[in-house]
Amino acid sequence: MLGKSYTNFRNAILVLVFIIITGTSGFMLIEGWNVADSLYMTIITITTTGFEEVHQLSTEGEIFTLILLLFSFGTVIYIGTVGVQILIESKIFRRKKMQKKIDNLENHYIVCGFGRMGSHICRELKESSVDFVVIESNEENFNKLEDLGYLYDTGDAASDSALIRTGIKKAKGLVAVLSSDAENVFATLSAKSLNPEIFVVARAIDFNTEPKLMKAGADRVVKPYELGGHRMAEIVLRPGVLDFIDVVAGKKTVDLRMEEITVKEGSSMDKKTLAEIPLRKDLNVIIVAIQNEQKGIFIYNPQSDTIVDVGNKLIAIGERSSLDKLREL
Repeated sequence: MLGKSYTNFRNAILVLVFIIITGTSGFMLIEGWNVADSLYMTIITITTTGFEEVHQLSTEGEIFTLILLLFSFGTVIYIGTVGVQILIESKIFRRKKMQKKIDNLENHYIVCGFGRMGSHICRELKESSVDFVVIESNEENFNKLEDLGYLYDTGDAASDSALIRTGIKKAKGLVAVLSSDAENVFATLSAKSLNPEIFVVARAIDFNTEPKLMKAGADRVVKPYELGGHRMAEIVLRPGVLDFIDVVAGKKTVDLRMEEITVKEGSSMDKKTLAEIPLRKDLNVIIVAIQNEQKGIFIYNPQSDTIVDVGNKLIAIGERSSLDKLREL
């Protein structure tokens, strides 16, 4: 459909060019004017600007002007109509193309809200090379999302329809950072009702909102003011520790990361001790802790004879390339 509209638009432009050439030639032949005056008269006739003629028209010239006006006016209206149609169709086409990409996502993350915090979260997800889609209803942010190349939906994050369109049932996690606590509660509640297994992190602006978010199903609740105050205190008291945390969080230029790697079914690490896995010797990776919430396991600084099972989460520190190799195991 869009291709046909482009063809019609191109043909209409060609017709308009033909009318301009015909009009210029006609004034030159009928009135005996030069090229510049004839072209000028043709253009003001087509655009209906109402400027005075460069010379007095003869009767034949007036009839020719009326015929030129009728043909050109219809062509200009048609060009404008097709142009608007192309704009609408291209927007619909882009929307359908984006929705198709969203439909193909699996184990992705959904970010509800693209405000100041939401934009930072999206940048972190982008740098971590993970798939995500944004739900944003504020039209002022649509161009920003387009420029950044993010997948997004323009619906209400608290509605089931928007969450379904963004693949809530196949998503791995959801972050609720909408403009109000009430919206975050509703978004959390809707997400958990559609996918009880999804991991939800929600922001609480008001201190009293945390228990409501937990009841709605949020797995983690972040209070920005409390978190910011804690971090500032840590910077004052223990700046060296915070510098190291920034390094492993990827905020420094040093290629060192901290990752959570889950041991899956069929992994070569299953039922092996840490000593049997090429962690330090080949990969130069340190396992800080082993966690398994289902079994109630949390082992800090595990020993070399600690056995790794399916479902265990390895909290590891190392270079990005080494952590990628560990993930492949």
